[in-house]
Amino acid sequence: MEWKIELIFVPVSDVDRSKEFYERVGFHADWDHTPTEGLRFVQMTPPGSACSIAFGTGLGVALEPGQQNSIQVVVPDADEALAHLRGLGVEARGVQELDWGRFVSFDDPDGNTWTLQELPDYSAQG
Repeated sequence: MEWKIELIFVPVSDVDRSKEFYERVGFHADWDHTPTEGLRFVQMTPPGSACSIAFGTGLGVALEPGQQNSIQVVVPDADEALAHLRGLGVEARGVQELDWGRFVSFDDPDGNTWTLQELPDYSAQG
């Protein structure tokens, strides 16, 4: 049996501001729908990812905006990711070198923290 994580909810305070931010950093806007008054669902996917994020209004997400700090995304090159984000005007932090990878982090407009990890080259280790 396979289990695939395909959608993670991110709590935001301003849906339009968040959508613009994620589009600016390269996420694709898959869906933006308001089926009823008070309910808006936005789904966005990072480039190359099989997992998307969702945010909106009336979704019943338990976290308050700014509390999501556990999303980690694998990137091929942490230096390139840092330069890309900074080139877009995003205040990214890094590159942090650890035994288990190289890390870059940044916050969305609500303070939700994202961590980008370049995996170590395990083939180079004995």
